[in-house]
Amino acid sequence: MNEYTYPILFGIITGTVLRMLMLRTDYRQYPTYLHGKIIHVSLGFIAASLGALIIPAIMEKDYTAVTILTVAATQFREVRNMERNTLSEVDDFELVSRGKTYIEGIAISFESRNYLVIITAFVGTLVYILTNPIFAVIAAVICYFISKILMSGSTLKDIVDIEYKELHFEGAGLYVDNIYIMNIGLPERHKEIQKYGMGFIIKPKDINTINTIANLGQRQAILHDISVALGVFRDSGTPALTPLIKRDLDDGRLGVFVLPQIRDIEKAKEVIGAVPVLESAIRMPSQSKSHNKEVHGK
Repeated sequence: MNEYTYPILFGIITGTVLRMLMLRTDYRQYPTYLHGKIIHVSLGFIAASLGALIIPAIMEKDYTAVTILTVAATQFREVRNMERNTLSEVDDFELVSRGKTYIEGIAISFESRNYLVIITAFVGTLVYILTNPIFAVIAAVICYFISKILMSGSTLKDIVDIEYKELHFEGAGLYVDNIYIMNIGLPERHKEIQKYGMGFIIKPKDINTINTIANLGQRQAILHDISVALGVFRDSGTPALTPLIKRDLDDGRLGVFVLPQIRDIEKAKEVIGAVPVLESAIRMPSQSKSHNKEVHGK
């Protein structure tokens, strides 16, 4: 063993453990257990190995070895493509699909986590070489908390208020509060919807939220998560039993119509509130110069 053996091993172990801590199968059942986890843990090990080798390569003046980072960036970009392709293929067979926007958000997050692993392994190895194992462990813990902050995006409960509203019909029209959802003519479907259906109103807290929740991908993410968490009372070929979200054009509120198998109002509100705010759906019109000029009269 040479002087870099223990620092490299420390960096690899630290990075791999970080990837395992960031990899959780939640109620959405993704990544799948067990094979999906094996793939991502293996990729995390490779990323940690790359990060741990950078400092020894530089200190040995083997600068060509650093070029492996370029290869790594290309490979982990393929991770995003792999996730996108896999989820897109299976999405057609979901009773309530994720939608392309949600899939893209998942794919980006899996790519970025490998870069966090590289940075953590790099920092752990560097601190180990320059100081001692105790400081290296402290640095690794700091990297873990920084990674958690970077990977913890906002959820809907941070930007909206969620209220339960009884579904009602006006003729053949289905409504959540005063928001029209769809037209249903069959009396049998009326009975099923009144028995199993639930309605919620999502109220935006500011102008930015109005535009964010209006995004069709964000709406589909809400429907998918609540249908996965609480089940869905529908089958293929029953369009009248399709969960839907419609928008009030006057104030930007959303009317959510779902048919969960578990009719638990508080649990449903909790699931809706936990839906991630998709990065591609975020809009910040209040931050624009033109908006500020109008508001302040400049």
